[in-house]
Amino acid sequence: MVKDYLRAKLAGYEREVFAVLFLDAKHRLIQYVELFQGTIDSTAVYPREVVKEALHLNAAAAIIAHNHPSGNPEPSEADKSITRRIKEALALVDVRTLDHIIIAGTRSVSFAEHGLI
Repeated sequence: MVKDYLRAKLAGYEREVFAVLFLDAKHRLIQYVELFQGTIDSTAVYPREVVKEALHLNAAAAIIAHNHPSGNPEPSEADKSITRRIKEALALVDVRTLDHIIIAGTRSVSFAEHGLI
């Protein structure tokens, strides 16, 4: 369900967009927030801003997501690195990172399903 929701939100963009689903303690959606926008092949992402928004919304968990306009959903080393940094930053304020989902048109990759988170 989450992948379908994110496909509907992110698949049509011509540039990279980084978003977060902020969730409550029962993993119900509090808010979907598009935090960063970039170019056709990269986006600057700042873990501090993700933490600020999580605290503002009183989130207990988060699912991070972004699109790959190229059509290839495979995670890059930069994707893996930012995922680790965000997960570590959110953990400092007791917010669980449940997944990072990359959307590329009709295809997607879940870090959780591939054991990357």
